[in-house]
Amino acid sequence: MTKASNHALPASNVIRSLHKQIILDFTSKPKTSMSELPPFRTDAGFRYLQSPTPDWQFGDGLRTNTPLGKQWKADEEEGFQVFDPAKEEPRDLYKLMTSGVTPRPVAFVSTIAKDGTPNLAPFSYFNMCNHNPPMISVSVNNRGKNPKDTARAILDTKEFTVNIISEPFVEAANFTSVEAPFEVDEWIGSGLTREPSTIVKPPRVRESGFSLECELYQSVPLAPPATPDEPTSYLIIGLIKLIHVRNAVLDHPKRVVDPSKLRPVARMGDITYSTLGDSFRIPRPQWESVKGDYNVQS
Repeated sequence: MTKASNHALPASNVIRSLHKQIILDFTSKPKTSMSELPPFRTDAGFRYLQSPTPDWQFGDGLRTNTPLGKQWKADEEEGFQVFDPAKEEPRDLYKLMTSGVTPRPVAFVSTIAKDGTPNLAPFSYFNMCNHNPPMISVSVNNRGKNPKDTARAILDTKEFTVNIISEPFVEAANFTSVEAPFEVDEWIGSGLTREPSTIVKPPRVRESGFSLECELYQSVPLAPPATPDEPTSYLIIGLIKLIHVRNAVLDHPKRVVDPSKLRPVARMGDITYSTLGDSFRIPRPQWESVKGDYNVQS
C-alpha cells in the first residue's frame, strides 16, 4: 500500500471512512438491494446427498436420462464463445475468470512488514498444493508495478499465517480487503483478535477454526510473456510449520475437520461469497475393478 501524505486522517477516521465507502459500493451494484434479500440462514446448510447420477457406469459420459443431464446436453446447441486473453483487457479477464473458476477457497493472510507494520487481507487465488511436505500456494496481484503489502512482507520476512474464514466472521474478514494506506492497521477495522503464533512472528486470527503458520518456501514472479521483467503478481508457496484446529470443528477420532462445523466460505465472481451447501461423495475407481471393462472395449 502507498504511504499517506503528511495531511492524512488519523487511522480510526480513515477506517470509518473506508468502511462507509465499502458499504456504499457493496449495496449499489447488485440488482436487488441487500435489504430485500432473504436473511442469512443460521442453520447448518451442509448435508450429504446422493451424487447427480448414482447409476453412472463405465463409458457413460454425460447421462441425459435426468432433467439436469438433459438440459446440460441441450445447452450445447447454443455453442461457445471464445475469449483470446491477448485481445482482452486485464480487468475483463479478471471478471471472466473469477466468475468461471469457482468456488475458490480464501486465504486470510496475516503478515508483519520489516518495519513492524501488521497487515491482514483475504486472497482467493489460494489452494493446498502438497501434503508431503505440507504446502499451500497464494497468488498476490501487484498494485501497479509494486507488490502489495502482503507479498512484500512475505518476500522480506519469509513468514506469514493463513487462516480459513468461516461464516460467523466473514463480514469482518471482508473489511480487510479495503485498499487502505500502508500505515492503517486492518486488524483494528475488522475487530478480529490477534492470537500469538508459536513459530512465526505474524499472529494468527483467533476467530479462525483452521490456521496455518507458514514459512516462505518459494516465490515466483508472474509476468506477461512480452514483458518478463515486469511481474504483475507473485505466486507464494508456503511451507506449513504448524496447524491450529479448533477442537469444536475437529472430528477427533478421525483427526479431520468436520465441514458442517467449520462452515468455511468461498469466493465466486464480483463481490459474491458462497457457503458449502449440499455435498455428495463419489468413490474413486479402483483399477482392478475397471480394467476388465477396458479389455471389453478394446
